[in-house]
Amino acid sequence: MSRRCELTGKGVQTGNLVSHSNHKTRTRFLPNLVNVTLASDALARSVRLRVSAAALRSVEHRGGLDAFLVKARDTELSDDARALKREIVKKLAVATA
Repeated sequence: MSRRCELTGKGVQTGNLVSHSNHKTRTRFLPNLVNVTLASDALARSVRLRVSAAALRSVEHRGGLDAFLVKARDTELSDDARALKREIVKKLAVATA
């Protein structure tokens, strides 16, 4: 399982820990990933995703999983999230037609 957010694509970053004496030590900065179950209104079911805490706040801010995925770029999404987005867009197109 990779250390990458399924919704925003946020991953591991590298850098230096710098001491008071300016001694530099290489380190890895890991994203704050959590396993969550998000409800999709369009699909009327729940979906399990591994997302960062920042992405979870963004989902809430945009008004839920459906609104977040419709607005998100495909390049940032994981394969599972991309498939979920296609399902949601298809359901919303049928509902408006």
